[in-house]
Amino acid sequence: MTILIIGAGPGGLTAALHLHRLGFDVRVFESVPAIRPLGVGLNLLPHAVRELTLLGLAGELAAISIPTAELAYHNKHGQLIWREPRGLAAGYNWPQFSVHRGRLQMLLFDTVVKTLGPDKVRTGMHLDSFAQDADGVTARFIDRLTGQPAGEARGGILVGADGIHSVVRRMFYPDEAAPAFSGRILWRATTEAAPFLTGRSMIMAGHANQKFVAYPICPDAAARGRSLVNWIAELQVGGDKAPIPRDWNRLAEKSRFAPAFKDWRFDWLDVPALIEGAEAVYEFPLVDRNPVPRWSFDRVTLFGDAAHPMFPVGSNGASQAILDAAALAEALVTHADPVAALKSYESRRLEPTALLVKTNRQHGPEVVMQLAEERAPQGFADIAAVIPRAELEEIANRYKAIAGFDRDRLNAKGESGPVYAPPSELAPVLDTPVTT
Repeated sequence: MTILIIGAGPGGLTAALHLHRLGFDVRVFESVPAIRPLGVGLNLLPHAVRELTLLGLAGELAAISIPTAELAYHNKHGQLIWREPRGLAAGYNWPQFSVHRGRLQMLLFDTVVKTLGPDKVRTGMHLDSFAQDADGVTARFIDRLTGQPAGEARGGILVGADGIHSVVRRMFYPDEAAPAFSGRILWRATTEAAPFLTGRSMIMAGHANQKFVAYPICPDAAARGRSLVNWIAELQVGGDKAPIPRDWNRLAEKSRFAPAFKDWRFDWLDVPALIEGAEAVYEFPLVDRNPVPRWSFDRVTLFGDAAHPMFPVGSNGASQAILDAAALAEALVTHADPVAALKSYESRRLEPTALLVKTNRQHGPEVVMQLAEERAPQGFADIAAVIPRAELEEIANRYKAIAGFDRDRLNAKGESGPVYAPPSELAPVLDTPVTT
């Protein structure tokens, strides 16, 4: 069976590799004329690294990444709220990696081209429409720059991996509102600087209305005794509608946000210096979409950000798309009927990701920073007097269970079997409801 994948992001490319490994004829279509290493940093959690390891990419992935040693939350004064080891240091069988998104995408793209063949990835092909019949799906494409027809493709199923502004999703939900704006804007960049803390630490500081995130992403810089630090500054700006479009490559002036962080000089990190040292800063609004009741419609299904766009909280955007790829591959190799396979994929992934979308709206594990701000806005002498350790542990462990990277469960799966938690297995750990 030929499978058409719309979108060549990390999730779509991972799906292509999984499906090809299982014997399917896979073709990937991407809107942009050429795939380039754009973007800034992202994190891959151990369950996502496991899937890429199964694809034989462990060595190549390690060569372009920093293995994250710890995650630490601080208040706006730089005081430590919670620290935990991550990846191998936390006892997982697989690392957690911090990596430049563009380098990850190019690794996956080059692997797809080498493994599937250069004719299996078509760029400059923007999906315009599709039609289903009893035997398959016909997709019609245009050149997005000119608006002219760019050809057709025929397949047994079509996978909409085309992002938060998905054409595939819009076909099934034409009246859906624009992505919901959180009232917050992110500014992202990279800056070469001296290593901080362990040299492999991921830190978050601040609270819900003002936050700074930083972690190193480049092993080449680390080999020189330096850190290429990926950082994110986030501010609450208010409003019901995003003041700017969601564009990963929209350049911004530092004056729009830097003054809010001018006093954030900690013993272990100089935030103003990181901001000043960046050559280019990109901005985008923090938006997501409400979960939808269905992803799969006969021979067409949604995937990744097209299915469950969520706030970039808890390092879950790319990781969840990679889990989608594993679930889709498992469903298609298990069910001979493609319609039944896509429904099975949906049943495994729709409810857990919907819960994750809602949890991320409540700041996910980062809620510990907001609790510290509310309970001790002037700082603290002892965090245990502000947030008991048991409460901190419960928040961290509950999120891991929701997002599917509970250590013991993941390690027990070894190198075979799905690692995403189906709804029935989530129930025991969710003793309190999550609301929007």
